[in-house]
Amino acid sequence: MPLSPPPFRPGQLWPDTDGTPINAHGGGFLYRNGTYFWYGEFKTGGEGGNRANVGISVYSSRDLYHWKNEGIALKVSEDENSPIVKGSVLERPKVLFNAATGKYVMWFHLELKGKGYSAALAGVATSRSPVGPFTFVRSFRPDGEMSRDMTLFADDDGKAYLITTSENNQTQHVSQLTDDYLDTTGHFARILAHQALEGEAIFKVNGRYFYIGSHTTGWTPNPAFAATAERITGPWTPLGNPCTGPNANITFGAQSTYVLAVHGKPGAFIFIADQWNPKDAIDGRYVWLPITLAASSFSIPWRSAWDLHVFDSR
Repeated sequence: MPLSPPPFRPGQLWPDTDGTPINAHGGGFLYRNGTYFWYGEFKTGGEGGNRANVGISVYSSRDLYHWKNEGIALKVSEDENSPIVKGSVLERPKVLFNAATGKYVMWFHLELKGKGYSAALAGVATSRSPVGPFTFVRSFRPDGEMSRDMTLFADDDGKAYLITTSENNQTQHVSQLTDDYLDTTGHFARILAHQALEGEAIFKVNGRYFYIGSHTTGWTPNPAFAATAERITGPWTPLGNPCTGPNANITFGAQSTYVLAVHGKPGAFIFIADQWNPKDAIDGRYVWLPITLAASSFSIPWRSAWDLHVFDSR
């Protein structure tokens, strides 16, 4: 199979450097020493592929177009007593590098095998290498509160935060992480209360925070939800749906998972989302689109094909 990008083609199959479609859904990204790392849910075929049958995958790239499969960063366990046993649910992995400990710290949404979505846990794993193998540390409810869809955000001052869907999917919680990134400090802020949001992603431009997420309609796509704030703990001001163009009312058939800053291009951010296929999980597709910034808002216009040169005039 020939390499598809460049350019980016949202919603089309995206092969890795071996020609195999990239399998890293609900992804999170890390830039480290000139290389981008893409962590995601490794899906298998059919409806059963929505459970964790293999683990969390990782890919690497130096240009964002061509991605090398680095294998499984966090494998599921064969131990039936492990929270991450094969058949559990591992979703939306996010990774930060902790300079103080020298460790890469992964957080993810965890649901216990056979328990549906009732556990509402966060899982934590660590590694000395960005490609793993990661070692599972523990699972828990951050600050004693429910945690489902989630993301991590490292701020300019070195503080890091967990932003998670809590209170039975009704309210977002922002929890500062401990210095080692392995736990929360015990205090959290409730933001965007009673908005019923998930698929959250946060980015920061010129001291202002921006949020994008999804309403809670299961696998079915819906209008994206954006907000902005001067502090990560709020108050947050809703901005409406930032998407424009065909199928903007359903976020181009996708759901947000991350906003990626392009290294070396100030003000260049990529909106990253998943087109889920719950009946054949492995066939989920990715939607990457450039974000257009304004002073206190942003938009995401649809493009069927694009490359990083779109940011050159900014």
